[in-house]
Amino acid sequence: MNKFLSLLAGGVFALACQTSSNEATAQVPGFASYGAAITPDGAVSTAEMVKKLGAQDSMVVKVTGEIVTTCIKKGCWMDVKLPDGKTMKVRFVDYGFFVPTEGQEGKTCVMQGQVSREEIPVALLKHYAEDAGRTKEEIDAIKEPEVSLTFLAEGVLIKQ
Repeated sequence: MNKFLSLLAGGVFALACQTSSNEATAQVPGFASYGAAITPDGAVSTAEMVKKLGAQDSMVVKVTGEIVTTCIKKGCWMDVKLPDGKTMKVRFVDYGFFVPTEGQEGKTCVMQGQVSREEIPVALLKHYAEDAGRTKEEIDAIKEPEVSLTFLAEGVLIKQ
């Protein structure tokens, strides 16, 4: 069942990368805002989020972290740094909004939504690699699914 949901999500994700908007929405001083209107109040660090998640599969949280990269094609996802040096893939609810495609690396973001442990299928990993501009060799080297933390954001703030 989990694999079916991952494949279904991957198919929806692939289609969603071709539509929607990455225009900033609500006004929060010092931040560009995307998606649902949120504030930075009450956000926890990625380290605290990981600690609170513990052995749970998912939880709703408002978290702040550092953007590593965004989708260079449409801004339909972003990677946020985790305390162990890995990254967490951030997607957006109903792909109803996107973030800028460049210039966000190293910026602080605040996201509200659901963090989950998810098995990412090979096809979706390859799709992400293509969106990130990876070489054919790097994409072809992806052979195994990956279990990682993912985040489905209702709203995102990016510090300006």
